[in-house]
Amino acid sequence: MSKPTSPRPRGSRDLWLDAALDLLVSSGIDAVKIMPLARAVDQTRTGFYWYFKDIGALHEAMIDTWEARNTGQIQARCEAPAQSIGAALFNLMDCWLNPALFDARLDLAIRNWARNDTRLAARLESADNARIKAVRDMFLRYGYSKEQADVRSLTTIYTQVGYISMEVEEDPLQRLNRVPHYVEMFSGQPPTEEEIADFMGRHQTPQ
Repeated sequence: MSKPTSPRPRGSRDLWLDAALDLLVSSGIDAVKIMPLARAVDQTRTGFYWYFKDIGALHEAMIDTWEARNTGQIQARCEAPAQSIGAALFNLMDCWLNPALFDARLDLAIRNWARNDTRLAARLESADNARIKAVRDMFLRYGYSKEQADVRSLTTIYTQVGYISMEVEEDPLQRLNRVPHYVEMFSGQPPTEEEIADFMGRHQTPQ
């Protein structure tokens, strides 16, 4: 007599959510459907409903995750302790160089999705405004006038949005070496050698 087969494990909510985000990034929102997701996580269709009421609930979770990962990290880096505006901007620039802090591919996928989803477009606008405010508040803390903080925050965020939207590909070392010049452009002040060395030390791979 054969042994009864054990029920297939239903995975976890994060397993389904991560698979959905991967599909969004690779193929767009139209590809995010329950059956392809079930195949991707080696689960049954029924398993999906243990974690999400419907595909709309999954979409909401995807957007929430994007906001926490990307907008939340920008806000956190802008609020991180720093002795100068140069050091503060280097903290923010960590996001653009470390995918664990800021997922540029996910940001682009969300922006593409928002082109055909007015509700998401409103969320995206709100997220961009929150990012700009975080950078503006950072400049204000270091003594910039409101007008200067406004323009410098817009320049900082719009530059990165341009990188994302244009899918700019740079040699990683070249981009790293450009960051101190961006810091000087955004702040109007050259960073110190110590600030540059500290930033480079965080990102250069040991030989």
